[in-house]
Amino acid sequence: MANHTDKISIETAASTKINTVDFSNLDFGRVFTDHMFVCDYNDGKWENPKIMPYQAMTFEPSARVFHYGQAVFEGMKAYKDDDGKVFLFRPKQNFDRINKSSGRLAMPAFPEDYFFEGLEALLKLDNDWIKPGVGNSLYLRPFVIATEPAISASPANMYRFMIICSPAKSYYNSAVRVLIADHYSRSANGGVGAAKAAGNYAAQFYPTSLAQKKGFQQVVWTDASTHTFLEEAGTMNVFFRVNDTLITAPTSDRILDGVTRKSIIQLAEDLGITCDVRQVTVEEIKNAAKDGSLKEIFGAGTAAVISPISAFEHQDELFEISGVGAEDSYAKLFKQTLLNIQHNLSDDKHGWRHEVK
Repeated sequence: MANHTDKISIETAASTKINTVDFSNLDFGRVFTDHMFVCDYNDGKWENPKIMPYQAMTFEPSARVFHYGQAVFEGMKAYKDDDGKVFLFRPKQNFDRINKSSGRLAMPAFPEDYFFEGLEALLKLDNDWIKPGVGNSLYLRPFVIATEPAISASPANMYRFMIICSPAKSYYNSAVRVLIADHYSRSANGGVGAAKAAGNYAAQFYPTSLAQKKGFQQVVWTDASTHTFLEEAGTMNVFFRVNDTLITAPTSDRILDGVTRKSIIQLAEDLGITCDVRQVTVEEIKNAAKDGSLKEIFGAGTAAVISPISAFEHQDELFEISGVGAEDSYAKLFKQTLLNIQHNLSDDKHGWRHEVK
């Protein structure tokens, strides 16, 4: 059945897959809802935004995304409270960032009205897939790819913007062990590290697989020039607690400006916790681990929210972190505070919740 909002055409699925899904046993990012949002860029403009049943798509083998990697994405979540109200968390940040990422890859900006109207129409249509309860969410993946069938090495003239949705529970169920990089790099000065470019993640897979063979789940990335400054943890921003001070690296053209990261920095201020945004060296954290002042390390990102780190290794030196899981840990405090805001269980004094009406 087809109908229209002011700008967006909607074709609903003939039937739903929801009854085949075990929501208590979800494998992250493998189950998708009944519908998706699609909009194409042709002749210098975005046109024909539509919602349609989730389905396979056909592209020419010469589509530029396959050859030159013009692809960017975002990670967002929708939450449902016990009254059935649906909320997004700081969605304007994600909208601004996907356009910043697109600009860095010479891709056109997406219109704000299409983004929010398409997203909200999609969430209303697939509302039943958003389960209430802390820890439950609907993960949203907006992304843009170059679709023009041409293999000359230049920016494309045709693109597709899409949003697909996947029900999610907690991403990491336990603390992770990490390896601090001393050879491979995630990004470099002047590069695309601050963009959510698809290729950034592909480039992480090989060094991460080497770390996993050694018994670690993730890599903590260091600066490409000297490998002395700590920057990100896997696909997340990273925080260090030394005594009662929180430390995280400043954003740059190497480090993603994470929405969860900036929310934690603000929450730390709200809670009276000192948060130093500055460069932090590998040696500083190793020394803090040796003298007992290193209390916690945790990653922060949309999928995991907060991911505690229980141990790290650097150049064959292994350090266990004793404070993981403690009731007074900052990781637990920030995660619970964020989840309470996201699920409409506490005040939202910064206006971060965006209700889907």
